[in-house]
Amino acid sequence: MKSNDYSKASELFVRLLEIMVELRDKCPWDKKQTYESLRKLTIEETYELADAVIRNDMDGLKGELGDILLHIVFYSRVAEQENKFSIDDVITGIIEKLIRRHPHIFGDVKVNDDEDVKRNWEEIKMSEGRKSVLEGVPMSLPATVKANRIQEKVRGVGFDWDKKEQIWDKVREELGELEVEVSKENNFEKTEMEFGDLFFSLINAARLYDIDPETALERTNRKFIKRFKYLEEHTMKKGLSLHDMSLEEMNVIWEEAKKFDKK
Repeated sequence: MKSNDYSKASELFVRLLEIMVELRDKCPWDKKQTYESLRKLTIEETYELADAVIRNDMDGLKGELGDILLHIVFYSRVAEQENKFSIDDVITGIIEKLIRRHPHIFGDVKVNDDEDVKRNWEEIKMSEGRKSVLEGVPMSLPATVKANRIQEKVRGVGFDWDKKEQIWDKVREELGELEVEVSKENNFEKTEMEFGDLFFSLINAARLYDIDPETALERTNRKFIKRFKYLEEHTMKKGLSLHDMSLEEMNVIWEEAKKFDKK
């Protein structure tokens, strides 16, 4: 499909809307759904989409995007039946927002790079009535994602390190403070706070080096799972049980798993 030829896509989208109307009218399960019941399913679909991205699974990505599109149409149909808004309103709203927040494309504003675009974006959102640059960060985001978004938001208004290398002094400072609190007895709350400060500074460091912390951690999670499964499988092949092995014995197989992981 050419980039400027969306006639088929338009027909397919209309067909999707027609199917949703029919499902809401005739299907007992679809008729029963509400914003609240759809919410948890939408969250699940979003994570499945993110999973397809990190696995670089294009077939999976295509399918998950379809599921997300279905949810957009589903919410809009529910709202239309309640005379709240329609899919037309949803599409009109995002079109207007994109044009308004990209004056360097649809207006006469000049930008030099993506950082200028981000700064303009935050300034435009503040002019739209927001009282804080952090208003757009959902409270329900996972903590790692939320920390990253907070740091990106405040960077948009200039609250950031002059040089990215400066972050390592902060990381070392937070690590030192954590070590002090850990050494004390009955000090759970302060230790927890210092762990949080260290995590926050490490997430900040990742951002400064253009690393998405959630993706980085998830890749490590998957790497650990793969290596641990190798450990389990090769332990069983030897007729052994992890429960009966010493850490040193496990580590021998773990090192083998690391070598295997690189192949």
